[in-house]
Amino acid sequence: ATTTHGRLSPEDRHAAGIGDGLLRLSVGLESVDDLMQDLGRTLA
Repeated sequence: ATTTHGRLSPEDRHAAGIGDGLLRLSVGLESVDDLMQDLGRTLA
């Protein structure tokens, strides 16, 4: 939330349902299998 909602106070983020553990993922036109492999390695 530091980039997309960094200007909001912690209270405002909480009220909007944006927790500190939120992970926002933006992807382009890629193979689903490639994305799953990349995410699997990253989050392991």
